[in-house]
Amino acid sequence: MALYMESMNGPLVKSAEKALEMEDIKFVLPYVSPHDEEELKDAFEKTLLVRELSGEAAELADYWFFETAVRLHCKGDDKSYYGLKSEGPEWSSILTKIEQAIDAENIDELIDFLLNYIKEDIKGRFEELISKKDYDPNDVEEAREYINARSEFIKFTNQFYNYVENG
Repeated sequence: MALYMESMNGPLVKSAEKALEMEDIKFVLPYVSPHDEEELKDAFEKTLLVRELSGEAAELADYWFFETAVRLHCKGDDKSYYGLKSEGPEWSSILTKIEQAIDAENIDELIDFLLNYIKEDIKGRFEELISKKDYDPNDVEEAREYINARSEFIKFTNQFYNYVENG
């Protein structure tokens, strides 16, 4: 998730953009720990001052503010910060769906997507297991493949169930 937060099109930078546009830090402040609020507020005030100098100065100041906000967010999560990413990660299709659900205040499409994804994944794993079930008892390698596939399927579905059950 950190990469998502570190991207220029992620929710943290979008909130920082809104904070600068509205000249109100409250839009980005929740992303940092209370311990780092003062540093973010100081960066915000400096950014607002520099933005008034020129368009180029505003662009540079904005980027510095985004980096400061993301760095402080990572610090609060005890994560290393490696700089802003120009785009979100390739695996952001689920993150996009989550953001759409939040924006629309409607969870139905996200639930449908997740349930279908889970169904297809488990079904594929099950079909792989069943394809190995009719092994030649005289072929120890085929028998092992079946036993390993069976064990992996049971382990995966049990872990999935426990994760959902126990959070």
